[in-house]
Amino acid sequence: MDAATASLIQSPLLPHETSRNGAGSMFLTTSAPGFTPSGSKLQLRLKQNAFTRFSKPLQSSTTTAFKTRRSFVVKASSSSDDASSKPIAPLQLESPAGQFLSQILVSHPHLVPAAVEQQLEQLQTDRDSQGQNTDSSSSLPGTDIVLYRRIAELKENERRRMLEEILYALVVQKFMEANVSLIPSITPTSDPSGRVDTWPTKVEKLEQLHSPEMYEMIHNHLALILGSRIDSKLRVGQVYAASVIYGYFLKRVDQRFQLEKTMKLLPGSGGAEEKQPEDVLSHPEVGSFAGGVSAKGFGSEIEPSRLRTYVMSFDSETLQRYATIRSREGVGIIEKHTEALFGKPEIVITPQGIVDSSNDEQIKISFGGMKRLVLEAVTFGSFLWDVESHVDARYQFVLN
Repeated sequence: MDAATASLIQSPLLPHETSRNGAGSMFLTTSAPGFTPSGSKLQLRLKQNAFTRFSKPLQSSTTTAFKTRRSFVVKASSSSDDASSKPIAPLQLESPAGQFLSQILVSHPHLVPAAVEQQLEQLQTDRDSQGQNTDSSSSLPGTDIVLYRRIAELKENERRRMLEEILYALVVQKFMEANVSLIPSITPTSDPSGRVDTWPTKVEKLEQLHSPEMYEMIHNHLALILGSRIDSKLRVGQVYAASVIYGYFLKRVDQRFQLEKTMKLLPGSGGAEEKQPEDVLSHPEVGSFAGGVSAKGFGSEIEPSRLRTYVMSFDSETLQRYATIRSREGVGIIEKHTEALFGKPEIVITPQGIVDSSNDEQIKISFGGMKRLVLEAVTFGSFLWDVESHVDARYQFVLN
């Protein structure tokens, strides 16, 4: 490794800025599944929160070039005369660590794992140091303890934001490895027809990224989504977010399914305890993946598959656990990526608690474009499960 390459994986200093606060994304709180803390878990719930999210980017020498959350755009090489801005993904990474990883993604993508490893080491060192300081702070005066705890909270929130951006960078890298570019931010188009889906299809490559059993369920999910006309930008965004969650759920279930299949531990079919399609798909955490399709409609259109039968064998507690995003960072990534892709919806919650979407933008998207969008979303969720598990093995953050 030459000196120039080695210098690219030097870990930047951890920032200590105030993290964002606010309600969850409207894409996850209107009709698609949202998340609220419940005990030690983040359970899927339907919420009606107003959309108040995201503060301004960090104002430092490394971030002043980035003014919005839209369009993750980085320089291919800071020292090259012919360097040009290249969009990688719709979400912009704001922290020094995130910007560092975004540059590596463009210029030296093969170094991303080494760069992430150093970022995680720094995060762990910082967390351990804070733990030691907490033990020694018990002797401080009362006012000093309050100040110390506030500073510790800010640092923890910043570490969480950095961890989100590390996870996001790893998801983007997996798309790059598959030679599939993420759909850019959806904006008004100059196409005469008004269509927004001018992106490459890549449908076959996306389909090949999943196991045969998992793709059977994805195919049925697509049939449900594509069976109805969707031209509201908010609605398309909700379908995208719900499909990300569905992909996360499917990968989690498929991982267990493939292991039990290899070990010949799969339960027999047709047992007395096996649930019927309506029982499983009426469960709020699973039925909502289909974007509000009723259990009856879902069951009447779906084809049987071994993985689906396997899911039907779950009891309610197991099903709910598998239909849960395990980390707050994972929830944050889904929210922020969806908002970066579709923009902030102009939605108002009336005093009666009703969503007023009269100002929602209407968009034109073809059948093929919608299929590509949903396939990307499901794959994004699948990749998120993979990288979340990988990072948690190095830096524990997933809730039990």
